[in-house]
Amino acid sequence: MVPRAPFNTPNSCVLAPMVRSGELPTRLVSLAYGADLVWGPEVVDRAIIGTKRIWNEKIGCVDFIKPHKRQADGQSVVEGAPPDDASTDVGDLGKLIFRTKPSVEKGKVIFQLGTANPELAVEAAKIVAGDVAGIDLNSGCPKHFSVHSGMGAALLRTPDLLTEILRQLVTQVGSPFNIPISVKIRLLEDTEKTLELVRRLTQTGISHLTIHCRTTPMRPRERAIRNDLAAIAQICHDAGITCFANGDVASRTHSDELCKEYGVDGCMIATSAESNPSVFSTEGPKGWEEVADLYTKTALEVRNHSSNTKFMLARIVPGKQSIYQSLCQSKGYEALCKVLGVEWDGYEDVVVTAKGVKRKGAAAAEDSKAKEASANANGNGKKGQQQKQGKRPQALGSPGSKISPQKKRRVDGDARGSSPGRSGSPSKEVRAKSPARAALPVKEARAKSPTRRSVSPSRKVDEKKVLDLPSESAASTLTTA
Repeated sequence: MVPRAPFNTPNSCVLAPMVRSGELPTRLVSLAYGADLVWGPEVVDRAIIGTKRIWNEKIGCVDFIKPHKRQADGQSVVEGAPPDDASTDVGDLGKLIFRTKPSVEKGKVIFQLGTANPELAVEAAKIVAGDVAGIDLNSGCPKHFSVHSGMGAALLRTPDLLTEILRQLVTQVGSPFNIPISVKIRLLEDTEKTLELVRRLTQTGISHLTIHCRTTPMRPRERAIRNDLAAIAQICHDAGITCFANGDVASRTHSDELCKEYGVDGCMIATSAESNPSVFSTEGPKGWEEVADLYTKTALEVRNHSSNTKFMLARIVPGKQSIYQSLCQSKGYEALCKVLGVEWDGYEDVVVTAKGVKRKGAAAAEDSKAKEASANANGNGKKGQQQKQGKRPQALGSPGSKISPQKKRRVDGDARGSSPGRSGSPSKEVRAKSPARAALPVKEARAKSPTRRSVSPSRKVDEKKVLDLPSESAASTLTTA
């Protein structure tokens, strides 16, 4: 068994692995408030395989970059692309898969791996093993993107494959790199099956096990089941490994209570930490204003993608706050900082594609306007092309116009005197100007009207209103004329 140093802290309180929510800013803020360890979001084996490890000197981070599909050699496909930008697409180097900040996370960050193949698991784990404190196998995620490929909670149904993956990771990654291998699982449908699985897992050489106290079909809104927690912890301790509990843990204080009650070595917090990373503080959770301010500044410092930053801030800022709607509608860091009252350092996301450099936020709108203005000045813009071709504005209802053919017919119908609701039928004004019709007595008009609908004798109907005829005074005037 390899050393289990990261898991040795008694009554540990750690950040759970969360896709999208567990990116670098969340981990750094959680550590700042006292988290003992932080799990990164699940990364699938094929995603990390093929990445290049790059030291990002500008922000002091280690980046694992997947080259763009059209640049397998890692060279730029865009002339003049900024080489030192650090957003989701890092300059001209490719797509960012995983980022860690050694000055803060060294010895603290656990890399969670999604896999269903022992060979791919080993290949992927070796790439990051030198920059993380441990490798954790995800065997508890119930989401479709994991289980449909046999990963996550699907591994609970294939225990032979699960144990083989762990053995390969222990012997080929854990021992050579001197880092612990761990696994995160869920409860099975009954106690005996759960305990038997735990016994098998503890014999693979792993250093740690985390049990999510819910079954695979259960969702976060359903209360965690802790009936078997003490027995699971005891099996782990008998095998010489540590055990953490996950599920409905609200704060560090709550974590300490559960450790004492069930004998686990620590607890993992997910949902509560997502909305307030300060739950790890020994002094209790802080107000959302303080947390949002620190989170925004941290995200800017490590050049986190603005869309991910906004996603997290929308969970930290309560929905009833007056700034919430403005926050959700903001685009880019400049707008986010303005809403939260945080000093903006001028950074905006830069996405590099095969077609060129794309900026985000307000800068993107400026680029778009400048590009259109330049194109129009050169005669290459939309307006310039129309002027060159001598085109007039498009008619209503034409294929390229913004007004649908249906609306065009209604508009044309109004112009011809038709009722907007009944295209082709004469309007009141047109019918009123027909002397022959206006001069007819009501009964004769009714008999000669081909579109006249029968009216029940029991209903009192205004004949003039039904036929849309002019009033008597107006009819007499027309007849005299």
